[in-house]
Amino acid sequence: MFIRTILITSISLVLGQAQLLKAEAQEATTQAEPIVAMYVHQHWPYNHPYAARTWTVEDWRGYLDGLHRLGFNAVVIWPVLETMPEPLTPSDRENLLKIARVIDLAHAEFRMRVYVVLCPNVIADSATAGQATFEHRHFFHSDIRINPAEPEAVELMIQRRSKLLARLAGMDGLFIIDSDPGGYPGSTNAEFVFLLVEHRKLLDRIRPGIELIYWMWAGWPAYARYYESGHFEWGKPEEFDEALSLIEAEDLEPWGIACTVQRARRIGRSERVLLLQYGAIEGEPTMPITNFGSDQAYNAGRAAALRGVVGNAQTHCVQLPNTFAFSRGATGRPLPTDADYLQFANDLIVGQGDLILAAWEAIGSNEPARQRELADRLEKVADGSLLPGPLKGLLFGSPRRFMRDLMFQLRYQAAMAELTAAVDAGADTRPPLARYLTALEDWYGQHGYKNTWAWQVGPLSRLKNERIDQVLAPSLRAATPFGRVKENLALAETFTPRMIEAIRRTLDLPAGDANK
Repeated sequence: MFIRTILITSISLVLGQAQLLKAEAQEATTQAEPIVAMYVHQHWPYNHPYAARTWTVEDWRGYLDGLHRLGFNAVVIWPVLETMPEPLTPSDRENLLKIARVIDLAHAEFRMRVYVVLCPNVIADSATAGQATFEHRHFFHSDIRINPAEPEAVELMIQRRSKLLARLAGMDGLFIIDSDPGGYPGSTNAEFVFLLVEHRKLLDRIRPGIELIYWMWAGWPAYARYYESGHFEWGKPEEFDEALSLIEAEDLEPWGIACTVQRARRIGRSERVLLLQYGAIEGEPTMPITNFGSDQAYNAGRAAALRGVVGNAQTHCVQLPNTFAFSRGATGRPLPTDADYLQFANDLIVGQGDLILAAWEAIGSNEPARQRELADRLEKVADGSLLPGPLKGLLFGSPRRFMRDLMFQLRYQAAMAELTAAVDAGADTRPPLARYLTALEDWYGQHGYKNTWAWQVGPLSRLKNERIDQVLAPSLRAATPFGRVKENLALAETFTPRMIEAIRRTLDLPAGDANK
């Protein structure tokens, strides 16, 4: 009886401490300064430093320093735990250690919060995933969806995730998205909330007080229908209402919501809501091209909710002007003028602000001659002496690479404009298509981004070329809608090398090495 009493007392103390930690975390959530966060998406494998999964700890330190100087106070990281096999490869273990160190340095050196992202019901096909390193592994070639209606499968997934997340116990919160990737044919909101409850228990075992954030995106029932039919539609308002009602009936504290402005207006609960302004800085999946000249990123940052706002980029080292604009909106500063962008550019590379700003302005223009002239200037300057400025961390250690990136992009955009003009005029497209291929291969050789950019192909879709059209709309072989969705996602991850090969064959050129 005495031992039993001691055990009960000890358990009560532990539970009381856990509830206290959870209460303190919830109080900190509601009273802290508004969050200004950047989401670092690590889905696709491509070259360093374009793909975040290739960053070193020093890369992270530099990038966080740059973000912190711009006014960001939090970072959201998707470490892609979902495709880590059992047993872990050495590269997976190294990545987990790296992200744990990033969490610590973000806290210690920059006083930034760190949130981790997780898909609700995805685990690795270990046999397939184990054949590739973390840096080179394709997500949709090595993932398995877990049926939330099968408790044993869910328990196995939670056990695997517990071992992985325990290494990241310093995180401030865990985002769990309701879709994309995620979902299961025929599944319900009740089953999705069951997954959230199981992850709440997991977090409490790791460290009480970690916030669970429901990332309200396409909607769990919507993705269940997508997998059943192969036809995607966004979730219905009443389905999101149902999910929230089910969540509120559970003890998930501390918990929050990340959602769009439209969803936030409907649900209220401003003390829990982070606005997730997805695509405002950079859409994804996209060919890496610097965005400039629109007020979209600034206005997205300016629309911050009571708790704060989250922006995202796919290729962070390319999207610096929009990152700057977003931060100005999120921190209450005026819309940046040309003078502000000029100062920002000089803070990247001292004395090169005029050329950098001119390049940003020209990238989105339809002026091939101007684009090529600036590209030539950038090439000459890149080979000279360049002095990094106070925002040097955003350059990932190489001002030269940054200038050459602008050069490659300008030549690519010029070639695209010339091909578009030829198609519009009904002229011979072979010469401009050959120039476009050269520019595409040059820029692709730099960044190595393989995934789809089908909505950015411009005139390629108007060539009415069978090989190119097959890349844009591949024939699918899977027997079920669920299988076809998975097949299409897997094909998308090799879009760029397949498009390059299709163009080469169209021009009767020998096969290239784009798949390497």
